[in-house]
Amino acid sequence: MYGYDYLSYILPAILLLLYAQYKVKSAYSEYSKIDSRTGLTGADVAEKILHSHGLYDVRINRIAGNLTDHYNPQTRELNLSDGVYSKTSIASLGIAAHEVGHAIQHQEGYTPLKLRSVLIPMANIGSNFGVYMVIMGLIFSRVLVNVGIIFFAASVLFTIVTLPVEFDASRRAQIELENYMGHEALIGSKKVLSAAALTYVASTVMAVLQLLRLLSISRKR
Repeated sequence: MYGYDYLSYILPAILLLLYAQYKVKSAYSEYSKIDSRTGLTGADVAEKILHSHGLYDVRINRIAGNLTDHYNPQTRELNLSDGVYSKTSIASLGIAAHEVGHAIQHQEGYTPLKLRSVLIPMANIGSNFGVYMVIMGLIFSRVLVNVGIIFFAASVLFTIVTLPVEFDASRRAQIELENYMGHEALIGSKKVLSAAALTYVASTVMAVLQLLRLLSISRKR
């Protein structure tokens, strides 16, 4: 009964997340096949944008996987997937520029990015063990329920803070790409990045609903 009740509670978020994932795959599939006509690969554009901002100490790496691209502020490394690093497609340039956006945020001390970094330890515990803490607490200790909710709330706050970080990185990417791509290509890159942003929105909605559900359960016991 609990499982059915829980599923019905977060079903809208699940549907939104599935839709967002479909949009990302669809947009990436479409624009990864359309050349940007710049003669530049994702790695090339990333390097040019980094250098234009005086970032010469950020290493650009090629990593395995599909859509596994990310910037690591701890190591100051820009990791681009196979389909982005060496490709000249609209999608490749858009994704590469987006990740560079995070490097620029790091350079400028962008507050939401710094806050997200601070939240990572608690967010990891909360996302992995928060729900289990609450369940165990309902059996053994009210204190454990509260601890679990606090940690899970930290993971929810992490997803909320991630939204401005990702939106801002995409905004920066579009501005930078105006120096390299034409109007039609820019529209394509915006569609790819907007679809990716929707996945973060969906994840945030799901996290918030899960937290509200945990709070509801804890108050009934």
